[in-house]
Amino acid sequence: MNNEFNRYFVWFSYDGTRYHGWQVQPSGNSVQAELQRALSLQLRETIEVVGAGRTDAGVHARRMAAHFDTMQTLDCHQTAYRLNRILPRDIAVECVAPVPKDLHARFSAFARTYHYYIHTRKEPFVRQYSCEMHFNLDFEKMNQAATILMEYDDFGAFCKTHTDVKTTLCKVTEARWIQKSSHEWYFRITANRFLRNMVRAVVGTLIDVGRGRVSLDEFRLIIEGKNRSQAGESMPAHALFLEDVRYEYFF
Repeated sequence: MNNEFNRYFVWFSYDGTRYHGWQVQPSGNSVQAELQRALSLQLRETIEVVGAGRTDAGVHARRMAAHFDTMQTLDCHQTAYRLNRILPRDIAVECVAPVPKDLHARFSAFARTYHYYIHTRKEPFVRQYSCEMHFNLDFEKMNQAATILMEYDDFGAFCKTHTDVKTTLCKVTEARWIQKSSHEWYFRITANRFLRNMVRAVVGTLIDVGRGRVSLDEFRLIIEGKNRSQAGESMPAHALFLEDVRYEYFF
């Protein structure tokens, strides 16, 4: 595309229950496919969108970003309104905004935040978006372990095996368990980037710490060992949310 194109960001949220993740794939429908379909229909041209990241099947996003290019000059308010009329009910556009041509949804982001939700008693009204736990968990020790994450930059121990990532280096700047109620907690983690399945593997390992199955020293050894088989199991996808993506341009 020549230099006359315009670049736009789309901010949106979605319930990932029905989707095979963010990225277009032949095995099932995806959020990216739905967004591209809606934009192409509205703008009457083939539109490809680039997302800030790739959420796995069943994972949700409370605030996701993507960019697309077009030769047209858009009325952003009307574009967002019409997209919401076209998109399915489980995808909602917050806004559309013009941005510089070199601003990239994936590579320009400097921080991403995820939340993982758990509840410790049977709760019918949160079960779709939170993982029910039946163990006595030591959240103080889990927070001590979470703090250890910020001392390291290689998280190969929490990366899904047989992936094509070039590096397992990430800079974690926030990691803590936060209590919502007497029986509801969530794990909040912020980093410049995340590896595939990383958050769910980190949470699974922290749960092992909270159950007394892994000590703080052993938690360190797991990180330093960079071996996925030594870390905890991957937690279910339905309780994971991409909470936010941040860019210097929008500050």
